[in-house]
Amino acid sequence: MDLTDAVLALAFVGDLSMGRATDHSRRTAELAGLLTAAEGAGDNEQNHAHAAALLRWSGCTANASGFADLLGDDIASRAAMMAQTLPPLDAHTQAMIVPLAVIHCEISGDVAATLGMPQEVIAGLRHIFERYDSRGAPQGLGGDAVPRVTYRVNVASDLEILSRTHGREQAMILLRAEAGTKYPADLAELAIAHGSHWLDGMDAIPPRVTDWDLQTGGLERSSQLTLLADVVELKLPWLAGHSRRVANLATQCANVLGLQTAEKDMLRDAALLHGIGRAALPNQLWKTSPEQLSSHQWEQIRLMPYWTSRAASQLPSLKLAAELASYAYERLDGSGYFRGVTGDTLGTTHRVLATAIALQTLIEARPWRREHTLQQAAQVLRNEANAGGFDADIVEAAIIAVSGHPPPRPVPDSAMLSPRELEVLRQISLGASNKETARALGISPSTVGTHVESIFRKLNCATRAAATLKALTAGVL
Repeated sequence: MDLTDAVLALAFVGDLSMGRATDHSRRTAELAGLLTAAEGAGDNEQNHAHAAALLRWSGCTANASGFADLLGDDIASRAAMMAQTLPPLDAHTQAMIVPLAVIHCEISGDVAATLGMPQEVIAGLRHIFERYDSRGAPQGLGGDAVPRVTYRVNVASDLEILSRTHGREQAMILLRAEAGTKYPADLAELAIAHGSHWLDGMDAIPPRVTDWDLQTGGLERSSQLTLLADVVELKLPWLAGHSRRVANLATQCANVLGLQTAEKDMLRDAALLHGIGRAALPNQLWKTSPEQLSSHQWEQIRLMPYWTSRAASQLPSLKLAAELASYAYERLDGSGYFRGVTGDTLGTTHRVLATAIALQTLIEARPWRREHTLQQAAQVLRNEANAGGFDADIVEAAIIAVSGHPPPRPVPDSAMLSPRELEVLRQISLGASNKETARALGISPSTVGTHVESIFRKLNCATRAAATLKALTAGVL
């Protein structure tokens, strides 16, 4: 996977999480580049605008649980907010949104930094919710103190969203209403003057992302995929690191079965990608026991691998791995989803991936149940294999893989985190509050708070989501 596809994958996840069309970020990036060029800026600044627009929503998974708690449906509420169709919020709710914006800005900036993006892109994302009138977040900056790329991306995003939602004529009226308040008046006027022409051009010829220069260095393929998985899983705090563990189990299972290196590599990549589609579904779906889901909710759940399949069609270098990942919840007897295919269609790698996900999920806790012991999980899978859902031989191989090759527990760098800080970080990374962490570790909430402050200082971050992402990336978790 090259850097462009890594960025496009993150843009795809962001579009799903924000309830936008799956080409929204690409179109916004094209508009941001055109707006930058219309100002007379050169290629470098245009590419900075492209990159910042594509990564603009990369932090939105990290605050999804907060929006779900505050507004119910994290996807629908944010989609309405961006389209300016959300009913007015009371002062208390507006105040509660500010820390969620802080989380978003920190995560998107960290993602850009991890990918090796230029400092101009990183700075633009760290201030993506700032306003020209200083009434934004995270720092309440305004005027020239806000990076110009931030304003360019926000004007472009509003032009794209408002045109789709309200029509072009009304979109221009809304842009002019924000001129001099949300963004500089001169940028708004440029968008109003040229916006219809730019939109016509994109409608005729979709943005050619390959023409943009995003190749600035950063992570290799495997690390890019791991970062993508980590960002997706920030959507549900209790899921942190799940895809990493599935990838490890699938690889170990493949070793037990004697699969070829290419098959093992494909399984690892597919395991890291299998959760992409979760970004398209509201958080409230994942807090409910499967037995309590309504038929309508189950139909929504069944779309998760569909959206993973859609990612495969948009990302050339990830196509094969994402296609395999989209079979993650199929079963040999045809009872799986979203295709409902049977065993004749499912090869060895399909069966290994599905089994690894099922086993790893069983031995992890979920909001509605405790984790299963390995013995309990093994019995569940053996029963399902006997009923025709799983391949019995692969179930046994996965059980052997877990029993004989447990995932290594990270050894904390003594210069980074103390053993107790690592214990606290493990708890808060899974969404535990200070009080819940205190109960789990047998210490006081105030002591937990002291450790959290120390963790933030050592990891150079200000939010729990950022601490989780940095710790995962550094191999501490």
